[in-house]
Amino acid sequence: MVILSVKDITKTYGINTILTKVSFHVNQGDRVGIVGDNGAGKSTLLSILAGELVFESGEFNIHPQLSVGYLKQKDHFSSGKTVYEEMLSIFSHIIEIEKNLESLTAEIARRSSCGEETSALLRQYEQQSHAFERMNGYSYPSEIKGILSSMAFSEEDYNKKISTLSGGERTRLALASLLLKKPDLLLLDEPTNHLDIGTLKWLEQYLKTYTGTIILISHDRYFLDQIVNRIFEVKDHQLSIYHGNYSTYLEKNQKEEEDFLRKYIQQQREIVRQEEIIRRFKQSGTEKLAKRARSREKRLEHEKRLERPAGGKSRMKVQFKEKFRTGTDVLYIEDLSMNFGEEQLFQNVNLDIKRGERICMVGSNGVGKTTLLKIILSQLAPETGIIQLGHNVVFGYYDQEQKLPDGNRTVLEELHQAYRLYNESELRGLLGRFLFRKDDVFKNVHDLSGGEKARLSLLKLMLTGANFLLMDEPTNHLDFSAKGVFENALLDFPGTLLIVSHDRYFLNKVPTRIIELSEYGIESFPGGYDYYMEKKQSISSGRNYLLELGKINNDTNYLNNSSKELRLERRRKNKELEAQQRRRERELASLETAIAKMEEEVETLEKEMCKDEVLSDHNVLLTYSQQLESTKETLEISYYRWVELNDFVK
Repeated sequence: MVILSVKDITKTYGINTILTKVSFHVNQGDRVGIVGDNGAGKSTLLSILAGELVFESGEFNIHPQLSVGYLKQKDHFSSGKTVYEEMLSIFSHIIEIEKNLESLTAEIARRSSCGEETSALLRQYEQQSHAFERMNGYSYPSEIKGILSSMAFSEEDYNKKISTLSGGERTRLALASLLLKKPDLLLLDEPTNHLDIGTLKWLEQYLKTYTGTIILISHDRYFLDQIVNRIFEVKDHQLSIYHGNYSTYLEKNQKEEEDFLRKYIQQQREIVRQEEIIRRFKQSGTEKLAKRARSREKRLEHEKRLERPAGGKSRMKVQFKEKFRTGTDVLYIEDLSMNFGEEQLFQNVNLDIKRGERICMVGSNGVGKTTLLKIILSQLAPETGIIQLGHNVVFGYYDQEQKLPDGNRTVLEELHQAYRLYNESELRGLLGRFLFRKDDVFKNVHDLSGGEKARLSLLKLMLTGANFLLMDEPTNHLDFSAKGVFENALLDFPGTLLIVSHDRYFLNKVPTRIIELSEYGIESFPGGYDYYMEKKQSISSGRNYLLELGKINNDTNYLNNSSKELRLERRRKNKELEAQQRRRERELASLETAIAKMEEEVETLEKEMCKDEVLSDHNVLLTYSQQLESTKETLEISYYRWVELNDFVK
């Protein structure tokens, strides 16, 4: 059953067009993921569906009895309430019935004791009692506790004022509030921001079994793969629909782009060929060929030209370089512990980082991952422990809160303040590489979107020339295109990385090692997220089995026994990566030689085709033309493979 439909909706802001003639429908039970670059209009579309934005033209129809829940990127909580009071307010209608039942019970008891008539009150009590049961009135306190616990709120947090919560806590509370309301249609704008891996997995399972319809915006590629069955891509003010999850969309989208690129290249070749024939016909000096030339020109003018594919024109250009090379030993931590007041965050933290390692840190919210980064940066002092830095270590830090010094500065002023040796032209060139073009450089920093602030922060980090990059959730506000470019830049970085992330797609692609921080210390796992989860489950299963046999105590000793196996696995994985890199380098060298030969062959064929004896012989000209087209096609394919290899090989 169709629960909402959109036909030819157009939305503008002033002279800027956001959406043009967008049409689609959503069926009951659909799980739709909306994707697209930052600024494409995803949140605008969701606000229209929520009824909060008007549009200039088109039709929008929604089932009249449909209840809608909308999670925005910014909540609108009443700051005077506590966490638990906010959750209680969701069940105000049930609480009102509960109070009425209590009053009726007291009144019935009073009248009974006085011998007065109570039949009318008993009927009223029965009606309200049935309504209370239908609404699961007896279970709402446990529902509140369950959802708050799943969103990483402890009972100690219940009495916290909402005004005192962090941005991440407010996001989690807004999500908990919405899920408790159980609307028929869930509209979720970036629901995975600020969630740790455990909470993410819980949310995935919850949404998989949700009986309603879900439309969500997310940059979490792993999350989209688990949840959605349709993808809406917002691009160039229009909307394209793909059936399947994100990986299916990616394959189909890539094939479409390749097909379009192939058609564009073929058309351009044909245009060049026709123009060359027209030129030669005109130069022949005969009226017959001149007439043919005019006829071909008319056909060429009326042919519909394909637009040049966007290619990489809207992609960031990121390249992290180190000004100085560190020694082999970059960071050594021994027996580190940290408290906040009487609360202990973590203890027994031991870590040894070598040059060139790409380490990602995971752990539950509140365990102290950001705190550990700040201790390493000497912004906080630990309770106990030793921290030793290696030779020539220069830190670069990306803060997840993106606290830029002065929000009243323009983007250009902010960059110039940090890097005064660059002139305006050089700064604008650098900003252009991070998609700040034309008047974008004069935007005030406090007016930037989350994605724009992320790009500005990454540009400032890139210019530091640091050799040890510490990053706190760097992919949170980046769109898919920017994430891919950013990930490749990190893979090419010759220095050392320590990154806090809950982006599971990122965790599979970037790290050479994952470390998990808990209150008891750090566990280390070589490789990416899938291997980390596999080892976690294996360790947990083995540990539970031994606990049942009584062979180990319920402490962390067992986990430490696996360190030798982990080191061996890490060594094996590194060897595989090195072998793969060598294969790519050999292929790249061979490809460059082949490209040079093909370019010479194209040049030779084009010269031969200009000779009179070739032009006068149709069969010879056709043979040369076919050979030239075949060589150019092979050359184009080789160019794309060369670009692909250069993404991996320095």
